[in-house]
Amino acid sequence: MTKYAGGVLIPGLAVDRSDAASLSMQLATRLRDMILSGELAPGTRLPATRVLARDHGVSRTTAVTVYEQLASEGMVTSHVGAGTYVSQEVRPHAPATPQPQSLPRVAGGHSAQFFPRLEHPRSPRPFVTGMPAFDAFPMAQWARMQAKYWRSPRASIMSYPEAAGLPALREAICRHLRANRGLTCAPGEVFVFAGAQDAFLQIAQILLEPGDPVWIENPGAIGARNAFLARGARLVPVPVDAQGLDVAAGRAAEPQFRAAFTTPAHQHPLGMPMSRDRRFELLEEAERAGAWVIEDDYVGEFHYGRAPLPPLKALDAGGRVIYVGTFSKALFPAIRLGYAVVPPGLTEVFTRTLEAAAHGVSHSVQAVVASFIEEGRFSAHIRRMRDLYRDRRDALMEAAERHLAGLLAVQPTETGFHTVGLFPERSCEKAAAEAARAEALATTPLSRFALAPIARQGLTLGFSAVPRIELQRGVERLARALRAGPR
Repeated sequence: MTKYAGGVLIPGLAVDRSDAASLSMQLATRLRDMILSGELAPGTRLPATRVLARDHGVSRTTAVTVYEQLASEGMVTSHVGAGTYVSQEVRPHAPATPQPQSLPRVAGGHSAQFFPRLEHPRSPRPFVTGMPAFDAFPMAQWARMQAKYWRSPRASIMSYPEAAGLPALREAICRHLRANRGLTCAPGEVFVFAGAQDAFLQIAQILLEPGDPVWIENPGAIGARNAFLARGARLVPVPVDAQGLDVAAGRAAEPQFRAAFTTPAHQHPLGMPMSRDRRFELLEEAERAGAWVIEDDYVGEFHYGRAPLPPLKALDAGGRVIYVGTFSKALFPAIRLGYAVVPPGLTEVFTRTLEAAAHGVSHSVQAVVASFIEEGRFSAHIRRMRDLYRDRRDALMEAAERHLAGLLAVQPTETGFHTVGLFPERSCEKAAAEAARAEALATTPLSRFALAPIARQGLTLGFSAVPRIELQRGVERLARALRAGPR
């Protein structure tokens, strides 16, 4: 700052006559900012009012008004015959616009680590994952059941929902799991959530402390991973082999883990089921470490060959497994309805926590799903969808054999809504996915699901969402895109 007889020269001080703010307000604001930022240090002599008025083209009355305003705020002091000075009492601070590193800690401080969720198209298209067959859903039947519900007494349909879930639905889930998944549980062990993702968030909140190590399959599911990050957990990537999560590798990476997340029925995204031996090995390891196992059974009802192995929860003698299921895959995503089956030792803490902090899920959704199960319509729907998805899977495999030989090795699968195609040699899978997207195909590179680098390169290939003829045409377009390469 240049000094001269009339006080410092302030070249950055200017007025805008088109501004709605008065000239005195503009000058006072700018001088205040310069004082608070330290640009005008305490003790600095300011220009005399006559000089300030001349230098900036304002009246002396305006200049006097500016200094009087700043003096009333304690920013400046004036002495007759000695001039106007920046007050020695002012303590300069950072600029008015705070920098990110100066922000106070917020509860979402881990959000920068979140992994972007997969984008789902509004309407089904070839190879989209996690989307059921909209075209085969019994919409008329569902609409009749909803209409019947809304004719119930007002007190039963308009009151606050139970935090843990509608009793009728909790009972229906127990009967469904016993009949379809070989899992026996009591209604008091079932807690209803607004989708599986909500269940993961609540589980993490209840079971984990910030910094707790959590085993995560690598590659693995993105949504659950973000739920644990939101709690501040430390994610430990554990590789996956032909038998599922590699327990020995997890033990070597972090023996004192607090929880392990796994998708044993249909590993997400690679698709293989966890072997029986590996299941018992994981349960034994959790018992040794005093850890929880969070089992995501997102498509466990859908199997197309021999009967699948029972869930980890059905083998759990030590009370270590929290089983998470969802209706978003079996029915439709917009329903946003999931549930968790917790060990008896956790029912009290889950009940207390949800009653204290949760709002519960809409009664209307829960009641209709409970009726859908109780009337046998849900089991019938699952059986129809198994046949349909088996046919669509076969259509994908047949078309892949004709058109993708040498380009992509599509893996056989006996469960789930998708499989993967592996590149026969090192390739740029991201560029391949972009080329496929240009053909309106919803593929995702495997690296998108990885926490740490993985050796496999490939693409996810969903088969549940579109009819077989559309799948076959999609395979032809994918072959064309892979041959042409990135555009």
